[in-house]
Amino acid sequence: MSNTPLNAAALRGAVDLSSLAKPARPTAPPAGMPTAADGQSYVVEVDDRTFGDAAQQSMQVPVILALWSSSQPQSREHVDALATMVNSYGGRMLLAVADITHALQLRQALQVQQVPMVLAIIGGQPLPLYVGEQPQDQVRGVLDQVLQAAQQNGITGRVEGAAAPAASETEADQPDEAFDENHEKAFAAIEAGDYDAAITAYQAALQANPDDEDARLGMGQVTLLKRTEGIDLNTARAEAAASPTDVAKQTIVADLDVLGGHIEDAFTRLIDLVKATAGDDRNQAREHLIGLFDVVGSHDPRVKKARTALMSALY
Repeated sequence: MSNTPLNAAALRGAVDLSSLAKPARPTAPPAGMPTAADGQSYVVEVDDRTFGDAAQQSMQVPVILALWSSSQPQSREHVDALATMVNSYGGRMLLAVADITHALQLRQALQVQQVPMVLAIIGGQPLPLYVGEQPQDQVRGVLDQVLQAAQQNGITGRVEGAAAPAASETEADQPDEAFDENHEKAFAAIEAGDYDAAITAYQAALQANPDDEDARLGMGQVTLLKRTEGIDLNTARAEAAASPTDVAKQTIVADLDVLGGHIEDAFTRLIDLVKATAGDDRNQAREHLIGLFDVVGSHDPRVKKARTALMSALY
């Protein structure tokens, strides 16, 4: 259990997440996810794209972020128990649940080494709570402390819950077949830090189904992790600042920005690079930016905005 004191002083110096996207209302809980006694759920499933929506809710209520892994089913059991406890607070806090095998950027930004990993987000700022399975009575005490810390910081709202789906709806939401074994191989390889094997598995998934958007996104993210492995952020930033038109140095920092969740900064850096270069350098910068679009996801509004800016820079 973390020894971090949960009070107003503990919030100073935490990472500011307040600029993230619009608030998210809880949606109907996934099949099997516990609900409150009134049938409402105060739980949302998040990934790299939707995490910001949930984090913004921390301006209204404390958000508990629980990280688990589909390759470690027992970690989900703890998260389900946590969901029951969070729901018992009747909307005074929200639980955001992320499977780190699908949220590589979130995993990298939080430096997840073990699951389950649980944090609180209060006023846009995260605080570590604990790592690994913990006794429920101790977890309840931690949640009470989170609520008290939120109140001390003026976070006293309540969120609306979402009704549990009807049995027929739950059954309809279930896939007809087991998740593609190539994805499972990729997840296991990522957990083991074998990025080459993960890329190979995603390539196999795409060969079997060229329209597999999850495989395309996963391969882009793993490729990003591989090419930034072992790079020192401060050194990379200093070198890029000294060579503003060096494509290799600028693209490395853009990669690191994406890993750190600074998506718009990465896109802006490369769009500026496209404007400042010509010929092969310009084309390399453009292609790298398009590759990062695949990492973030084509449906992300930041990608759509950056595509428009790129077109303006090119023409």
